[in-house]
Amino acid sequence: MPSPRPGDRIRLVAMPDDPNPIPAGTTGTVTSVRQHGTWVQVDVDWDNGRKLMLAVPPAQFETISRNSE
Repeated sequence: MPSPRPGDRIRLVAMPDDPNPIPAGTTGTVTSVRQHGTWVQVDVDWDNGRKLMLAVPPAQFETISRNSE
């Protein structure tokens, strides 16, 4: 899976480790990406109004559209 970039549109596949997860299938826009050793922090503005990061892995997403910048 290629690393997401700010501005990319993504769809959540799974968020297994969050006690109040975003529902699978929810879409959003990546706002920032930070590498932390073996995992990546992906900050997302979700279309349902929530702002919640993904820790990848274990969270899984698919890219809907790439930011062309």
